[in-house]
Amino acid sequence: MTPIKLACLDLAGTTIGDVAMVERAFAEAIATQGIVPGTGAYARAMVHVHRSRGCPKIDIFRGIFPDNEAQAQAANLTFERSYEGVIERSGLLPLPGTIEVLDKLRGADIKICLVTGFSRATLGRVLTALSWSDRIDLALSPEDAGRGRPMPDMILTAVMRLGIEDVRQVAIAGDSESDMLSGRRAGASVVAGILTGVHSKDRLIKGGATHVLDSIADFPGLVLGSDLPESPIATSTR
Repeated sequence: MTPIKLACLDLAGTTIGDVAMVERAFAEAIATQGIVPGTGAYARAMVHVHRSRGCPKIDIFRGIFPDNEAQAQAANLTFERSYEGVIERSGLLPLPGTIEVLDKLRGADIKICLVTGFSRATLGRVLTALSWSDRIDLALSPEDAGRGRPMPDMILTAVMRLGIEDVRQVAIAGDSESDMLSGRRAGASVVAGILTGVHSKDRLIKGGATHVLDSIADFPGLVLGSDLPESPIATSTR
């Protein structure tokens, strides 16, 4: 098995526990465009949000407002302001074990890239709130790579910027189907679905997960072992 040299880790739902904050920001954003709780339009929009998690936020809003770019852009701006406001008021908390995971990976000379569907501006706010600059090597938004998930661009950009020789030296961890799709399309040898976020084990497997883990805390044991499990899907307690 090719040794892992780069770990690409998702943010919301994988390394930070802000799934509810993100959902609330989406709800507030579409409400400004007349889609309010208690209506069929709201229910359909939130189903779309759930299914599309991990994708660029602006793309999600374009899916909700397919014929109105101005509405999509306005909703996206409200989303960013709402989410960033919550960060300023409440801060962000890493999911249990995340800091230890980052330290273990860095200690094993594995480079770390954070990948997200947030805009570059929102990602900057997140990184400031987390103070992880000394624990990661790179953080990428869709704007930094050209396309967001489920396309492989962010992962491949990390490979190039961090000097990784072979895509098989990459391990991915994320909580959404789009994370799994992007990892597979990039050629990563480990595409680990994490069950602390939005999508079920079945959705993660559908997206192409090679392994499904209960939390990010299990990730170092997977990528630092002398041999990765031969089974394509690691068992989970869920």
